[in-house]
Amino acid sequence: MTTISNNSATTTSTTSTSTASTSSALSSTMTQADFLKLMTAQLQAQDPTNPVDNSQFVSQMAQFSQLSATQQLDTDLQGFSSNVSSAMQTSQVLGSSNLLNRSVLVPSSTMSFDGTNSVGGAVNVTSAGNVSVNVLDGSGNVVRTIPLGNQSAGLAQFSWDGKDNNGNTVADGSYTLAASSGSASLDTYVAGTVTGVGFGGSTVGTYLQVSGVGGVALNQVAQIL
Repeated sequence: MTTISNNSATTTSTTSTSTASTSSALSSTMTQADFLKLMTAQLQAQDPTNPVDNSQFVSQMAQFSQLSATQQLDTDLQGFSSNVSSAMQTSQVLGSSNLLNRSVLVPSSTMSFDGTNSVGGAVNVTSAGNVSVNVLDGSGNVVRTIPLGNQSAGLAQFSWDGKDNNGNTVADGSYTLAASSGSASLDTYVAGTVTGVGFGGSTVGTYLQVSGVGGVALNQVAQIL
């Protein structure tokens, strides 16, 4: 009798432990395969004299069905999101192709001079005041100062004819722009022609290839000229 009692206690203990493990596992995220393994283990470890209650078993099957539906919904949503994102990217690139051969203003602190044609740009004036733009060569020397006079807040456009302060045409190449209003430094923009459109991945997004500047993210375009 004692032996039978010990076996019964052991079986009851095993079933209790299995049920506790199952409940704990169910509270965490699991896959369908994990869920099935737990249910199988619980059924194998149950006490033959005290099997799992039908209502409990049905409840677990309902949880399994819900888990399956939730995982499938998550997969479907991820696929839908990916498709929508891809479609939006394609649409944005195609839409941006309308900018080909158009002139745009993009952020840049350098300006390329081809030795002949004037180059346009703009200054982002943060508050009304007297604005000027200095054009510096590769050695940091000011070759030209372009006074823009009193400007209101916004983009103040300017044009450089490629000449220094003495009226001499400078050599072709890249020059640095330094704009200011009083003691405050201001951001500069350069005008260039859009020669290409592309997609640079999720980090860059749609970008434009702008002559004299290079690749520029579409959202950095300040103005279409």
